[in-house]
Amino acid sequence: MSTSIPEKTTVLVIGGGPGGSYAAAALVREGHQVVILESAKHPRYHIGESLTAAMRTYIRFIGLEEDFVKHGFNLKQGALFQLVQGMEANWTDFQARIPDYETWNVVRSEMDDLMFRHAQKQGCLAFDETKVESLEFENNGDPKTARPIAANWTNKQGQSGKIHFDWLVDASGRAGIMSTQYLKNRVHRESFRNVAVWSYWKGIRATGRPFSFYAEVLTDKKGWAWFIPLNDGTTSVGFVTHQNTFTERRAQTKPDGSKYSITEHYMNQFQWAPHVKDFVKEGEMIPGTTHSASDYSYWAKGYAGDHYRLVGDAANFVDPFFSTGIHISISGGLAAAATICSSMRGDVDEKTAQKWHDLKVGMLHVRFLLAVMGAYRRMDLEQQNFDYAAELLCQGEEYFKHTFLGYQDVIRAQRKDPNDKREEWTAEDVHNMMDLFDHFFDSRVDEPDVSEVVKNHGMKSISIHAPILGAKKIDEMAGDNQLTKNVLWKYDARKLFGPEVEIDSLKRQALYGYIVNIEQGKLGLVPPREGDMVVELKETLCSTCHSDVCHCSH
Repeated sequence: MSTSIPEKTTVLVIGGGPGGSYAAAALVREGHQVVILESAKHPRYHIGESLTAAMRTYIRFIGLEEDFVKHGFNLKQGALFQLVQGMEANWTDFQARIPDYETWNVVRSEMDDLMFRHAQKQGCLAFDETKVESLEFENNGDPKTARPIAANWTNKQGQSGKIHFDWLVDASGRAGIMSTQYLKNRVHRESFRNVAVWSYWKGIRATGRPFSFYAEVLTDKKGWAWFIPLNDGTTSVGFVTHQNTFTERRAQTKPDGSKYSITEHYMNQFQWAPHVKDFVKEGEMIPGTTHSASDYSYWAKGYAGDHYRLVGDAANFVDPFFSTGIHISISGGLAAAATICSSMRGDVDEKTAQKWHDLKVGMLHVRFLLAVMGAYRRMDLEQQNFDYAAELLCQGEEYFKHTFLGYQDVIRAQRKDPNDKREEWTAEDVHNMMDLFDHFFDSRVDEPDVSEVVKNHGMKSISIHAPILGAKKIDEMAGDNQLTKNVLWKYDARKLFGPEVEIDSLKRQALYGYIVNIEQGKLGLVPPREGDMVVELKETLCSTCHSDVCHCSH
């Protein structure tokens, strides 16, 4: 590690979390000079400990997979969602169809440090305990239109300085220096104004699914609980409620009139989470590990501009429910790296590169927003009965339209008025789509049922890369067979995540006429060639890996 921060770099990355470290590693592996400035000292504590199934394919691209696996994080084979008390929990098996999707639960301080140090090993100059205090813009121009050119920093040792750069990746987390201080374009989402309170336990048993993520709706329908076994032998257990519920419960007093401490408040929540309470009954909460945070949801009216890109929480934040923050961060980090590389080489003009990154990050947010809305809808939470149409349609026309482009025709066909031929999305369309997505959490569907449907209707009927079927088509295919309907509905809902299931999915969806070339040394935007957007679907599962897209060595 360099002992001094240079006065000039090609790319400055503000923030050494997963998104910043990923973008930096990808860029430096393309031969670019990169500097990371991180305000905290690694390893540093962070929440967000359960990873999505796509993680392995992303870290493989930057050469981190082997070290990541060797580190010993808990393998996460899937997730359990107890979204309706009294019904069987919904099990999502990440490996049922593609074994490569096995992922992890992680101690975030360890994972983030691993990614930060990996960026250094690749050749990035990375400095922690160094805070960016302010940015400077070309010709002292308006930050909303001018290009950022320099950053003023201070560090823990009392030093200060200025670093000039050609490109900026803002991965500064929730502080979001560009969005909050300069662009002033962040929009908070009242419906998801949630507060999380959590602690760590030792000596507790698993859920019955080794190392799985578990989420449970509270019995009073005022929030939900999480349970995440970690590789250091502890288990992260937390509760999420709306701010109003949190404030109401924190205001309650003991019989003697004194207030509950935050730890006592935390322990009180177990009365509404019977399954999680049962999981921890043989364990012991580790003293001094109780935390709380306002996990407010927000988005921004733009995630890119002249020679800068916003990544991760610096751009937007959905909700802690699916632990999607890391996925959005690293996918956004890759989008930033790819668009910067292309703009540098002149493969595309900078305006197109900006638009591509902006749309990709906006779509990531909207896609997972719908997923969280679907979960909250199934949980029927009291204080979060929001207007789904209003929430989704306000995200920005391009973000919303492109995210659900493949859904529009089949959803429009479900309108009550068959003569309604409007091209634009309506509130009715959104609610029809929510009805479709609600099936994502259908606990009645098991793997043998899926195999039977594949046998009768082919792999294209459930592949997440195939077009959605919609209500009418599903009725035609299933007839009176309710089991077949359940399977087709569930996999139709899963198709929403087709563009996010692995890094190669970036090759399958063109934005503004470009896909991402995922190849070291040639990372960037390219026009799709003939066949690039077509996924070969087998009509039968591979006998070895049971996948529609075979990942076996044979």
